[in-house]
Amino acid sequence: MKIDTTNWEILQCLQQNARLSNAEIGRKVGLSSPAVAERIKKMEDYGVLEGYKAEVSYTKTGYQLKAIITLRAFMGRLKPFMLKVKEFNEVLNCYRITGNENIIMEVVLRDQIHLQGFIDRLITYGEVKTHIILSNLIENNPIIDQIGLNDLEL
Repeated sequence: MKIDTTNWEILQCLQQNARLSNAEIGRKVGLSSPAVAERIKKMEDYGVLEGYKAEVSYTKTGYQLKAIITLRAFMGRLKPFMLKVKEFNEVLNCYRITGNENIIMEVVLRDQIHLQGFIDRLITYGEVKTHIILSNLIENNPIIDQIGLNDLEL
């Protein structure tokens, strides 16, 4: 499958608003609605488009804190943590990383008391560092053809 300039334009439209109709996308990229639908289907089939989601405001749903938490796992505690972290509802994203820390997580919490309890659950797995997020400078920035590969073959 080719990710040409038009496919990149479609991807950019969907990343900005996944609820756009095929007709609206078509008007923006110069294609008919059926042609847009066919391209979107191909990108879904090839795994370029992995899904669609709703963005929910954490503050308007009762979570006042957003934080980045890193974990440097104790010897023998990384594997148990990787199994357990899937049960933590506070975790929005969790990555295994290189460097001094093994894990980095993006979490939402109701307040400082919730944060304290969450940290207490984590410290049995390793050394924890917490960074409270004050504001978002860039969030969910769309992936665009930044390197000039307009005709990328998959």
